[in-house]
Amino acid sequence: MTEPPSSNREKTPAQAQQKRPEMRVRPTAPILPPSNIQGNALMVVISIMAFLACLTLGGVSMVRSTAASWESQISREITIQIKPDDNLDMEKALTQARDLALTFVGTKSGQIVDEAATARLLEPWLGPGLDLKDLPVPRLVVITIDESNPPDFDAMRGLLKDSIPQASLDDHRTWVDRLVSMAHTTVLIGTGVLLLVFSAMVLTVVFATRGALSGNRHIVEVLHFVGAESSFVATEFQKHFLKISLKGSAVGSALAALFFATAGFWQSRTLATPETDQATALFGTFSVGVLGYAGIFATMIVIALLTTVTARLTVMRTIYEIDTLRSDPTRTDGIAS
Repeated sequence: MTEPPSSNREKTPAQAQQKRPEMRVRPTAPILPPSNIQGNALMVVISIMAFLACLTLGGVSMVRSTAASWESQISREITIQIKPDDNLDMEKALTQARDLALTFVGTKSGQIVDEAATARLLEPWLGPGLDLKDLPVPRLVVITIDESNPPDFDAMRGLLKDSIPQASLDDHRTWVDRLVSMAHTTVLIGTGVLLLVFSAMVLTVVFATRGALSGNRHIVEVLHFVGAESSFVATEFQKHFLKISLKGSAVGSALAALFFATAGFWQSRTLATPETDQATALFGTFSVGVLGYAGIFATMIVIALLTTVTARLTVMRTIYEIDTLRSDPTRTDGIAS
């Protein structure tokens, strides 16, 4: 009986211990270095632009809310002004004017602005410790009206003039309309500044991407030579600039959010001062609210995506120019080596 071939024999213990050494793949390095001078500079630029964009967005949001508040005040409040006179009992005239205004259909309530409140309104211009008896300062009565069914202002103005000659009715429409128009113009200017910031950021990313591609042109050419697709190279550049833009936009957005939070905290701590009251009446509160912070976060994401898309398109365009120049070396409108 013949023995089985040697290949079918059982392996000896020594042979079983001998195994083929495992192949280890050398770890690949990114096409672009994770951090260099160009990347750090671009990160700083994106941080500054993100801060300016978020600051502009918050300012536009504040102005819009202030304009909406002004428009709302037009529709719900009017003011009766009574000038002082030697033969006039001011307190009695204030009460009479308030009662006359409340007789009209469409009025809700009336409030007499006392001497202390009037002095606070004049304190930024005339200083503290103002005695209204020494100056001919008019007194005010604020009437709250129904927004959907306002009273007859002409009839109210005529009745007040007949009963109290020193009284005049002011519905604030003339000067508040001008302020609202100014606020709308400010919103348009802020929107234009925001677009300019985004445009400058796109141009910065384009030049930075081209610079990074020029510095690594030999790597791109080798990858093309071995058969790497353009999308692969573009994806590597896209990842690189996505990390840079996320870091830069996060820093800039965080600084803008900290600025609004600090300004809002400072304003809330100084509400009792006349300067803050006047600034609040003109510009509104410096707090942007939950929607404002959500807008800052959205701006950060938009900046990161915009930077990434711009980098990808720039790389694809540059690689196309390289391929065009390689296919026709006589052309001189491609990328210079």
